[in-house]
Amino acid sequence: MNNKESQKVLDRRDFFKKTAALSVTAIAGTSLVSSNARADDPAIMNNVPWGQKWGDPVTANRYGVPSKYEHNVLRRNTKLLASGNFRASIAVAPIQESMGIITPNGLFFSRSHGGVAHVDPHEYRLMIHGLVEKPIVLTLEQLKRYPSVTRTHFIECPANGGQEWRGPQFNSIQFAKGFMSCAEWTGVYLKTILADLGLKPEAQWMLAEGSDNSEMGRTIPIDKVLDDAMIVWGQNGEALRPEQGYPVRILLPGWEGNLCVKWLKRLEFSTEPWYCKEETSKYTDLKPTGKAIQHFYANEVNSTVTSPSPEIDWTHLKDGDIVEIEGLAWSGMGTIKGVDLSFDGGKNYVEAKLKGLVLPKSWTRWSYIHTYKKGDVLQLTSRAMDDAGYIQPTIDQEVSVMGVEAVYHRNAVETWEVNAKGEVNHVQIRS
Repeated sequence: MNNKESQKVLDRRDFFKKTAALSVTAIAGTSLVSSNARADDPAIMNNVPWGQKWGDPVTANRYGVPSKYEHNVLRRNTKLLASGNFRASIAVAPIQESMGIITPNGLFFSRSHGGVAHVDPHEYRLMIHGLVEKPIVLTLEQLKRYPSVTRTHFIECPANGGQEWRGPQFNSIQFAKGFMSCAEWTGVYLKTILADLGLKPEAQWMLAEGSDNSEMGRTIPIDKVLDDAMIVWGQNGEALRPEQGYPVRILLPGWEGNLCVKWLKRLEFSTEPWYCKEETSKYTDLKPTGKAIQHFYANEVNSTVTSPSPEIDWTHLKDGDIVEIEGLAWSGMGTIKGVDLSFDGGKNYVEAKLKGLVLPKSWTRWSYIHTYKKGDVLQLTSRAMDDAGYIQPTIDQEVSVMGVEAVYHRNAVETWEVNAKGEVNHVQIRS
């Protein structure tokens, strides 16, 4: 190495020493992150391996795939929520890894009652009949001739959190609250099709039926059909995935995911509900009186803390570190208006900040900037409210009405305890 080359190396090292010193000063004053910078850090002093060889050609993956380093970000299953063969089962979304309010199609939670059907779009047919003036059978191409709209909405299984009625069952945010996801949907409003076909005035109910081997059927009141019900074929800019009902499914914004029938084959209109299996023996809530609630559809106002969580804890934080607490809020009744956060399990609350887009019947992201004190025990509880005037109840309030035998529509506040080590555990606080 000659003198000029040696001087260049020294100048570069001197630059990084000065930069590291300045960074430490800045971080100590205002930054959210702690500094572990070293002037001789190999990651900045040396040429990185991936910068010294050819990258993949643009033809390597005709359909893009995630980085190999994101191998842990995936849907998960449990035998506790399966029929034994995982066909009548659910795959839960990793909401702790979610960014923004859109769930990627490959991570969107999936629920089926007879396995995922694989429908040939060329053989696909949708029959619309009953109390309509012009009964019709549509091909996929004919269906897509109707003017389309694109809307962002969440879909939530009404059993999301249902295993928590008696107490926490899963020490995992993914399994406790991952029965939901949010996406941008493209399709046609049902009211647009019915304006073309003519809906008879005596029609009060619609049956939506799927073409999978469970022939999932659900009854939907006509008010919802003529409000914002959609027939969708697009999700996040591409065709529906098979596990989301390809090529066509119903979307009922804010209402039970089970009502959003997948692999849709038939819509029938009538004066009376059908009382299908999934709205009689299933998807009803048993009250302490022994009577069950039926035909309650909208998912109530809800929220959860997603970070920290058992999957993303605070064991790495140091005393005095500034950290962002994040979470999600949603309501099938309307638009989220605010979220409060408690550090003591709901005794006292502070106002959190809503982040990004705030849309009706959609996920809303919220956060709160917190200074971490090592050794403190925190009980993080979030409480959301919507523009319909609903506020999340406490567990005691909810149980006083519903008891503990119900499975669906649990929207009471929940608590994540951060212990003295920074570990996170799911707890339940009752008076």
